[in-house]
This record gives sequence, C-alpha cells and structure tokens, in this order.
Amino acid sequence: MSRAPDVDYSATSARPEWNALPSALHEALADALGTRVASVARPVSSGFTGGFAARAELGDGRRVFIKAAPRGLHAYDAYQREAEVVPQLPGAVRAPAIVTTARVDDWFAVVSEWIDGRMPGTPWTEEDFTRATAACEAMAEALRPSPLAGLKPFVQLIGEDMKVPAQILAGERQLPTRLQEWVPRILPELAELVTLAPEALTGDTATHSDLRPDNLLIDTAGVCWTVDWNWLTLGPRWVDWVGLLPMAQHHGIDTFTAITRNPLTADVP
Repeated sequence: MSRAPDVDYSATSARPEWNALPSALHEALADALGTRVASVARPVSSGFTGGFAARAELGDGRRVFIKAAPRGLHAYDAYQREAEVVPQLPGAVRAPAIVTTARVDDWFAVVSEWIDGRMPGTPWTEEDFTRATAACEAMAEALRPSPLAGLKPFVQLIGEDMKVPAQILAGERQLPTRLQEWVPRILPELAELVTLAPEALTGDTATHSDLRPDNLLIDTAGVCWTVDWNWLTLGPRWVDWVGLLPMAQHHGIDTFTAITRNPLTADVP
C-alpha cells in the first residue's frame, strides 16, 4: 500500500515583504504601537492566506508579530476577525494577545504578542501530540458553552465539502490525484457517513475550526499555543482535536488508542 505524501506546513505560502507594504501603514503601526518598528524578519512561509506575516523588533525593545493585508484578500477579513475574537477568549485558551491594530486606506494590520516557539508536526512526536492534546482539552473546557455569541454551526463551514464523495460517485467531479489507491473503494461509505454530519457535528462549544500544525506553537516551556482564530464556529467539543488525528496517525502516533482514552471522545458513540 502506498504511503500518503507528507505536507510541509512550514512552506505553504508566498508572502509580501515588509517594504512592499505602504509607508502610510508603517507610520500608522508606529503610531498605534507608540514606538517605531526597528526591524522586521523575513515573512513566515507557513499558512495559506498570502497576507504579510512576520516577527518585528520595536524601538522600545518589544518583540511582536505583525500581520497585514489589503482589501480583496481573504486575509483582510481574517485578520480583522482575529482581532475581534482573541480579546474575547477565556484566559485558559493560550492564544497570543492582541497588542494593537492599524488601518490605512484599503489595508488592515493586526499586531500580537510574539511567542518564542516552534511548529509541531514536522514530524509529530508523542511529546508534541500530548502537548497539542492538552491544549485542545483546555480549549474545549473553557469554550463550552461558547462565551462568544453569534457563531455559525461548524457543519455550515464544511457544507460544500460534504458533497464531494457523492459528486465523485455521480461523475460530477474528478477524483483528486495523489490519493492512496484504497480511497475509491471507500467512497460509497464516505458518501453515506457524511449524511450523519449534521447530527454528529452539532454542539455548544466554540471551536477554532482550523487547527493544523501551522496554527499551533510549542513554546520554550513546552506549552502549546493556538493562533489564527478567525474561523470560529459552534460544534462538538472534540472537533478541533479530532481534526489533528489523521496528521498524527500519518506520523506513527497511535491515535486509535488515544480516541478511546481521551475524555474528549471516550464517550462519543
């Protein structure tokens, strides 16, 4: 049986450099921060938004993380949503604090505290899986019931994706390339299983809804942080953790045993 290809989540985006941002935005950020931006590192190559994202050193000695995007990019709305959401998260949710924001013409920037950390999952280890699991457990506890109002159900976020197995079976779309050879055999089962999603994915927990290795940080003390809080939905408390399991399983973590033992899923039918 062929092995599924690895995804390098540290190299998924091409981002603009700091000097490509409008000088007026540089000035607005300096005003909002109360000090000049002394130096800026190369943009990170992780993530999928295409917006600017990089560590910066400030004139007063602080380190921060700056993200910015122009109107028209998905990141423009995503960064604004993150700036709205993070201050509302309970303290038990380890997410970098928002320092300030800036808006100039058709650009928006959000500045968060800098976390000295690394991305897990390259590959997944037992230690990092345990740390990420602990973060998901803490999030589920703190975000149930949701402290944020007006969240859409998680199932709405993936509504179109749930149609894909049936569409492939009906010949309405092509099977994606580079999938393992056993995938076509289970498409009928997948098409049937997704019909259960509206019931299975109902819940009262605020969920991150986009956890991947590039949205996790393990700091120097071994604590797992979560970033990019712009896809929040309302769903079951286990959904964020379960979303990480296929990637961990791919790297040899025994996720089948974890599912039966973890309090997030031990009592799930």
